[in-house]
Amino acid sequence: MYLGIDLGTSSVKALIINDNQAIVASASADLDVSRPAAGWSEQDPADWISATQKALLQLKSDHAPLLAAVSGIGLSGHMHGATLLDDCDRVLRPCILWNDTRSHAEAALLDSNPLFRDLSGNIVFPGFTAPKLLWVKNNEPDIFAKTGKVLLPKDYLRLWLTGEYVSDMSDASGTSWLDVGKRVWASPLLDACDMNISHMPRLVEGSDVSGVLRGALAAEWGMAGNVVVAGGAGDNAATAIGMGTIAEGQAFVSLGTSGVIFAANDSYRPNADSAVHTFCHAIAERWHQMGVILSATDTLNWFAGITGRSAAELTGELGDTLRAPGAIFLPYLSGERTPHNDAAIRGALTNISHATDRPAITAAILQGVAFAFRDNLEALGTVGTKVDRLLASGGGSRSGFWLKTIATALNVPIDVPAAGEVGAAFGAARLGMLASIGAKGLSLCTPPATDHTIEPDADFLSAFDDAYQQYRKTYPALRSTIS
Repeated sequence: MYLGIDLGTSSVKALIINDNQAIVASASADLDVSRPAAGWSEQDPADWISATQKALLQLKSDHAPLLAAVSGIGLSGHMHGATLLDDCDRVLRPCILWNDTRSHAEAALLDSNPLFRDLSGNIVFPGFTAPKLLWVKNNEPDIFAKTGKVLLPKDYLRLWLTGEYVSDMSDASGTSWLDVGKRVWASPLLDACDMNISHMPRLVEGSDVSGVLRGALAAEWGMAGNVVVAGGAGDNAATAIGMGTIAEGQAFVSLGTSGVIFAANDSYRPNADSAVHTFCHAIAERWHQMGVILSATDTLNWFAGITGRSAAELTGELGDTLRAPGAIFLPYLSGERTPHNDAAIRGALTNISHATDRPAITAAILQGVAFAFRDNLEALGTVGTKVDRLLASGGGSRSGFWLKTIATALNVPIDVPAAGEVGAAFGAARLGMLASIGAKGLSLCTPPATDHTIEPDADFLSAFDDAYQQYRKTYPALRSTIS
């Protein structure tokens, strides 16, 4: 048996797979996000441990024999978070999360240094880890001075699980400190932040062994004393492992809290100017490119909170047939990454009238996210990555209406996997399996069976294209209003 633990923004999920990669057990525990100021987003790392402990004890309670048979653990987690520890491994402050944009000025300063794009292959986005540390240095100098190690969120869980300071290549790619082409920490980039290699964890590939589960935790959970913990992956790369998106030409769309179009690559070919992310994959000698939007299902949840209706109730009001776009929604609730790299921009709802009712606004929100994905798809095209079809992933993909909206906005068919988990927790379990049996993974990380394919709606292609052109014009008009 193999265990995958995925540290998400809103919950920790743990699942067990067997040798045939069938899911045999799962459990989860919720997490909260703190937003103490505009643009800020934080979590207490102690909550990650509490939630993981809760999920594992639930597995023990419900599936003790299966948990006892686990020989490998894989980890996945939300990326870019800055978890600061002192020399005694004490957490110095709440973790600054991936969707926190307070360090936009520090990001711009680092990005103005050409070494960052040259070595990391990416723009220094405000959500990345390096500018967060520079913000701490500028605003919380006492905490910066006490910092002995900087860990990404899932790697803090690893420290608790194994006692080892380790990260993997895919997650480390999102720090702005990794030489993504060479897959090593880049000392010049650390120097630019008044840091050095001693602040960094050791690096391994996602399918390599990073350590062994602590004996005390193994005993508490009724597990063996020699359970290996794999390097694991950042959440998007872990999802790709779960969906078998590891070869050139394979791609998926993830409709979660944030949104991603992820394309696997067999070589390193960065183009930072496009605002496309170019990262190491969780498998050795593989890379991937991503277009990233910061608010996907978050936009619908925001509207649900305003209306007092659940997201399912809102989408249920739309029926099964697409409607021509009317109102235009820009989903920039927390700024945007691809293609704008704009931490200051905020969302907007335009072209509304007396006829714009609640369902019309819901439809505009779904369409706005779809148009943001089209921005991503076109950005990927500028770096030579062609996407002919997509595999659906993420909680929002349970809405066939939303997937039909995305397929039509992008004019790309979307394959919907057969029933069953293929996300980050499943990918983490696969990496745990690879580490346990010493396999490389290319033959074992196969795509899921397709349940059905959602084709673009030909009757609405022209209307959606016209609305997208209006959507694109709205961003610079909105941007001009920001001082």
